[in-house]
Amino acid sequence: MTTEKATFAAGCFWGVEELFRSLSGVKSTTVGYTGGKTKHPTYELVCTGLTGHAEALQIEFDPKKVSYRKLLKIFWVNHDPTTKNRQGWDIGSQYRSAIFAHNKGQEKLARGSMEELEKSDRFRGKKIVTEIAPASDFWKAEDYHQKYLMKKGMLSCHV
Repeated sequence: MTTEKATFAAGCFWGVEELFRSLSGVKSTTVGYTGGKTKHPTYELVCTGLTGHAEALQIEFDPKKVSYRKLLKIFWVNHDPTTKNRQGWDIGSQYRSAIFAHNKGQEKLARGSMEELEKSDRFRGKKIVTEIAPASDFWKAEDYHQKYLMKKGMLSCHV
């Protein structure tokens, strides 16, 4: 079986992970930090907003069972891509909306899906501010962050 990776940032990584964790075709999920300059960042450092990293989710998936297009659809539907550096109560560049593409095909699909969404007027003229960038170093978050909501029995989400 050949798997691929997808990396998304859409606010606090706990909730983002829960959206994708149980999806058929998703083999694993890892929360962490990406998109910044600091090597080996910690949660405390990322929370300062000074590392440039976003809280993100890296997904390993089987493209024969779930398409990257479907993952993008789930990403777009489950957060507000029109708020810069904010999702709900979480404020700061570490909570920005971002897609980190692992190859040119993912980048093309991400840009195309964003253009479709902008044309749909779903956000009533608000500009989508989601960053689309090449995937870079992904730093796994501390173990207590992994599958946090599932371990705490706080949320069960089936997409």
